[in-house]
Amino acid sequence: MTTFVRRSPIAVLAVVAMALTAAACGGDDSDTLKVYSGRHYGIETAFEQFTEDTGIDVEFLTGNDAELRERIAAEGEDTKADAYITVDAGNLAAAADDGLFRSIDSPILDAAIPAALRDPEDRWFGLAVRVRTIIYNTDEIDAADLPTTYEELAEPEWAGRVCMRNSTNVYQQSLVASLIAEHGEEEALRIVEGWADNAEILSNDVLIIESVADGLCEIGLVNHYYLGRALEETPDLPVDLIWANQDDRGVHVNISGGGVTTYSKHPEQAQQFLEWLATDGQDVLVSENHEYPANPDVPAEPLIATEFGVDFVRDELNASVFGSLNPDAVRLMDEAGYS
Repeated sequence: MTTFVRRSPIAVLAVVAMALTAAACGGDDSDTLKVYSGRHYGIETAFEQFTEDTGIDVEFLTGNDAELRERIAAEGEDTKADAYITVDAGNLAAAADDGLFRSIDSPILDAAIPAALRDPEDRWFGLAVRVRTIIYNTDEIDAADLPTTYEELAEPEWAGRVCMRNSTNVYQQSLVASLIAEHGEEEALRIVEGWADNAEILSNDVLIIESVADGLCEIGLVNHYYLGRALEETPDLPVDLIWANQDDRGVHVNISGGGVTTYSKHPEQAQQFLEWLATDGQDVLVSENHEYPANPDVPAEPLIATEFGVDFVRDELNASVFGSLNPDAVRLMDEAGYS
C-alpha cells in the first residue's frame, strides 16, 4: 500500500533539514521509494497507480520548488529523496546546476521523451508538456483580428488590451528566456518593454482567464491547462486560445519533469519510477491537469484534444536552453520595467 507524507518543507540549515527529513520519510534501510515533489496536480493518483503496477511503495513530500532544492542540497549525502519532481525547465536546470541530479542511462526514457524535452546530459527528463499561449475573449474580438505571435503583443495597438503574469512567475520567466534564445538580449528587451507598456500584470493565470472572460482584457497569456480546467468547470466560458507563432518557430512549450537524485538510496527504483511516468503512467500523470503528454506515442486526454487539438507547431528549442537562461530572463524583465 502506498504511504503518503504531505508536509510543507522549510529551507533550513543542514542539521535541521536532516532531522526533519528523517521524521518525514523514515529510516535509511527502508525499501520505500521517496520522492520530493514541487508538482502538486495529479501526483497522488500517479503514485498510487505506480505502486499498484510495480509493488513499490512510495512516500512523497510536496512543497515549494526552491525550498525543496535547498533542502536536498542541505541534506547532501544524507538526503532521503530518491527522485525530485518539479515544474518548469528553469527549476530542473537549477537543480542540475546545483548537482542534485545524477546522469542516468535509460534507453526507455531516451525512446519515450523527445530530445528537446530532456537534459542533454540525461540528468532530468520532461514528463508532461504545458503550452504557454494566447487566449482571447470570443465575444469581444474576432479570431481573424488576433495577434498571432508573442512579439506582436508588444506593438502599440495592444496597449491596455492585454493581461499577463507577473515577473516572479517561472512560466513567464521561461517564455522570456525563450525570446532571449530566439532574438538575442537586445531584441528580447524591446519586446518585453512593449509588454510592460501594454499589459495589465496579474498574479496568476486563473485571474488572467477570469479577466479575459469578464472583458477586462481582450487578450491574455496563460498555460493551456488553466483554460482546460476553466472550460471543464464552465463549458460556455467566452474564452478560447490560439497557438502562438505558428508561421515561424512554433508555440512555446514548457515541461514538468524530474530526475534521480545524486545521493539516492534507491536509484534503480527511482529510475524505474521515471520510466513508468514516461510510458505506462503518462496518461495518469497528465489527465487530471489537462497537460499534453511528453511521450508523443501517448494520446492527449479528451478535453484538450477536442477543445485545443493536437496538431500544432511547437518550438523545438531544447528546454535545457531556456531553463539555463532563467537568470538572464529575470534580469531582463527587471531592466524592462516589467513587474
